Amino acid sequence: MDNSPSKKVWLKFKRNKLAFSGLIFILLLVLMGILGYIITPDSSPNANTQILPLNKKKPGSTFKFIIINKNPNIKAVGFFERMLNGQKSNVTSIPITSYRLVDNNVFITPYIGDEGKAQEIKYKLNEICPRCTPHSKLGTAATLFEQYNVYEKTYWLGTDIYGRDLLSRMILGIRVSLSVGLMAVLISLFIGVSLGAIAGYFGGRIDAGISWFMNVVWSLPSLLLVIAISFALGKGFWQIFIAVGLSTWVDVARLVRGQVMALKEVEFVEAARALGFNTSRTIIKHILPNIAGPILVVASSNFASAILLETGLSFLGFGAQPPMASWGSMIKEHYGYIIMDAAYLAVLPGLAIMLTVYAFNVLAIGLRDAFDVKGQNTTV
Repeated sequence: MDNSPSKKVWLKFKRNKLAFSGLIFILLLVLMGILGYIITPDSSPNANTQILPLNKKKPGSTFKFIIINKNPNIKAVGFFERMLNGQKSNVTSIPITSYRLVDNNVFITPYIGDEGKAQEIKYKLNEICPRCTPHSKLGTAATLFEQYNVYEKTYWLGTDIYGRDLLSRMILGIRVSLSVGLMAVLISLFIGVSLGAIAGYFGGRIDAGISWFMNVVWSLPSLLLVIAISFALGKGFWQIFIAVGLSTWVDVARLVRGQVMALKEVEFVEAARALGFNTSRTIIKHILPNIAGPILVVASSNFASAILLETGLSFLGFGAQPPMASWGSMIKEHYGYIIMDAAYLAVLPGLAIMLTVYAFNVLAIGLRDAFDVKGQNTTV
């Protein structure tokens, strides 16, 4: 039987059903974020297909479309490129209420909203459906037109104010939130672990100087600090990584400083110094592995904080810029509809933010209990 410390931590973590459910939810989000355009109903770049007559349609709405043009110059991309960047549509289609075929003509009634009915538009059948010839062996012209040029689409979460598929943009928003959270946590870990370990190990004036700097950053509101950094770096997606990372490292540094101060006088660290190991090796190889548990806990908590900061920045216009899909920007675009008949436009991304942050918080609590951070006895 494997009685390793990591095995014991994992078994203890699994017994916490809420934390384990949070982990499963996060892994599901990661999978959806990786697959991206492969699973989105709208696979165009940024899921930015705008159909204005279909704006603010309720979840579950189904509409009939007719393809009126095909662009052979747009080539299909490979699987991985489509997964990462999407696929430009090679057809032009419009929503309709009805259509009818008369001889070699197609009379289409476009959908212009629930309030009125548009006039019919006439198209040449052989222009929009070259296969639909009267003497085709594949079937009648009506059958071929129905097969190749008519389709239905269901908007499972409805459409936004621009007529874009909300489900597709919600899925792509996962990428923004998780990628910002991941990069911000990596940046905060690099800065926080480095400064905290140096301050805790050397002490004295070095500790006093680093601690003063940490207290100054700690005293600044996180959102205001991120906005100030964003002003300096400019608006954009990549700038958010740096801005959020530079605002969340203090928690890590304070934790690491305290843990290193507690460990630097224990026997195995004294033995490492007596054997002539240099300072960096002593810290990296002998001290940091013994405080990995508390670092993981604070990293998970910072992940949730980074997601909240990113959504706040996007809501204020400093985060991911249109047409990139972001949960924060989706709330910004639709918060006015909360008191109207389309509250779901802001509620759904808000619910996604809430559930994701909650999942990371319960994961942090589960890790804290599994590693027994409060009562942890450090062993060699």
